[in-house]
Amino acid sequence: MYQNLLYQVQDGICTITLNRPEVYNALSTALIEEITQAFTQAGNDEAVRVVVLTGTGEKAFCSGADLKGGMAGGGSLGESLRKFYNPMILSIRHLQKPVICRLNGIAAGAGCSLALACDVIIAADNAKMSQIFVSIGLIIDAGSSFFLPRLIGSQKAFELASTGRIVEAKECFELGLVNKVVPTSELDITVETMAKIYAKAPTQAVGLIKKVLNQSYHSTLEEMLELEATHQDLAGKTQDFVEGVTAFLQKRPTNFQGR
Repeated sequence: MYQNLLYQVQDGICTITLNRPEVYNALSTALIEEITQAFTQAGNDEAVRVVVLTGTGEKAFCSGADLKGGMAGGGSLGESLRKFYNPMILSIRHLQKPVICRLNGIAAGAGCSLALACDVIIAADNAKMSQIFVSIGLIIDAGSSFFLPRLIGSQKAFELASTGRIVEAKECFELGLVNKVVPTSELDITVETMAKIYAKAPTQAVGLIKKVLNQSYHSTLEEMLELEATHQDLAGKTQDFVEGVTAFLQKRPTNFQGR
């Protein structure tokens, strides 16, 4: 079904693997469209409780736009963003399921934006990030202007965006760009452990948490209090809420079904 990525679902975990190792998983038009399609598919599949996004190989998660292949869509760069990149990023942020980035190597340019769009980032100790756009005379895009200041503050965001310097895994963790850094040999087991936690979590509640947090920086306290009340009503109508309360009262482990 997919030509540029691998899509697998097992035990509630959907793994989406960018699969263009010959160009360090660079973003071609076809790959961007497939990423958007894959996240839409994962969102529509009730069997999927969590998504893991990664890249083939150990050198690169995603090296950014495929410059050798031509900018996605050609012509206007702005139209390329609107038609291809923006829907890709929104498909991740609007997915009401947790998304874990398995950062297996360099994430540069739009590849860095792609990683930052995820809910949790677990990085190998050889991973790196770079807002490399400025090195070819462009500004940051694919959501980095939104994610960076919220994660690391406006001054540090300006520094990384305006220099394009490579940030090693250790500094990424210290800045708050990633959640955890582990030895490469432990990356798979660490990602799997976290994915299994989410695969057994109350999926709708986690999705609603993500939806509410997406609005936090745009809203007043009063608006967020109302948003909490509205979405708490939705969470309270799920089967997992009934299961959670029942398990608590019966003093037994929960058995959430994601419904």
